[in-house]
Amino acid sequence: MTDIQITKADAEPGAASFRVEIATGRVTEAERKAARAVAQRVKLPGFRAGKVPLPVVQKRYADAIREQVIQDLIQESWRSTLEREQLDPIADPHIHDLKFESGAPLTFELHVEVRPRLTLATTGGFTLTRQVRAVPDEMVDEQIETLRKQRAPWGPVMVQPAPGDMVRVALATIEDAEGTDPHDYQIVLGQNQAIPDVEARVMRMTPGETVDASVRFPDDFPDEAKRGQTRQIRLTLHEAKRQELPSIDDAFAGEVGDFASLDALKLAVREDLELEARREVDAAIRRQVIEKIADANAVPAPRPLVERLLRAFAQGYEIPEQTFTNFAQEFRPVAEAQVRRDLILDHVARTENLRATEDEIDARVADLATRRNMEPGQLYASLQKAGRLKDLQFGITEDKVYDHLLSQSTIEER
Repeated sequence: MTDIQITKADAEPGAASFRVEIATGRVTEAERKAARAVAQRVKLPGFRAGKVPLPVVQKRYADAIREQVIQDLIQESWRSTLEREQLDPIADPHIHDLKFESGAPLTFELHVEVRPRLTLATTGGFTLTRQVRAVPDEMVDEQIETLRKQRAPWGPVMVQPAPGDMVRVALATIEDAEGTDPHDYQIVLGQNQAIPDVEARVMRMTPGETVDASVRFPDDFPDEAKRGQTRQIRLTLHEAKRQELPSIDDAFAGEVGDFASLDALKLAVREDLELEARREVDAAIRRQVIEKIADANAVPAPRPLVERLLRAFAQGYEIPEQTFTNFAQEFRPVAEAQVRRDLILDHVARTENLRATEDEIDARVADLATRRNMEPGQLYASLQKAGRLKDLQFGITEDKVYDHLLSQSTIEER
């Protein structure tokens, strides 16, 4: 289209940018089209529905028409760019530097992240190691102890608290001999929920006591500005509680779940731990094959895709913008590895036609429904409403790709 000029502005692996200029005539045509569409649905006093004169609509709804014109022309330009450049976008494009003035062309820059074109010469023939991990009795005992603590009630104590006790304290900073407004905290001692100096001082207090103390922030404190700093605080211990741990016996097993004996509970715990161990081993094998494919084929981790993933990580972990740079530096290797993994899995799924089928999705839903004691149709509707069917489809596709890749290599168990 001669009235939509698209010029490649920049490109790098994983991203492309285009400069778009839309001729004044096309903009005017889009404005008339948008105005007519608005005129069909608006109602104004003195006019029948759909009969409002176009000049009145253009004046009264200028902002709405402008937004519609921009949206329509961006979409049209994006479709033209996709067709001409044969792009494989990761997501919708970003629009920058948009300029839209009356009687002038509409111009903007279109930026988009794209999948790089991969060539995987080698996807098999590797030797992979499966580290078989037994579940020792100690792990079972530790899990039983965790269940014991989870179900133990908390009772008040009127003595100096000890590690493992739960305390409720009020803490205020002393400035110029005056204490600031105190803040209440509930912490379990010995779990690094407070700085060491505060915990140590609390364990020398009795409930109801208030003391003034000097505390030092440790050198590895998350807030760099406070590391090594000393503060004067006013500390009040409101209450202390200690868990009353139940005996580990058949009665305890019955309280935890539908277990006839302690031995039955231990057997169930062992089976859960063994299942988790197998999952970890399978995950490790999958990481191995991806790493070997990435190394053998020099699979890139394009910067734009890594940056996009880091932003997603930061959003998920609720990382403040002021600490994003440090966060990104720490997590960049993780993001790069995931980008390589995703590119490899997507490439193999496409080239080998390993996408999840409708029958496989139905079978997976039926299996999940059986485990949850639900009707398959009910679960399917629930997943569809929550937008989770795509996650299910992706999981099945991923399993098929890994099965295909692992079948091409040798797995040694140790």
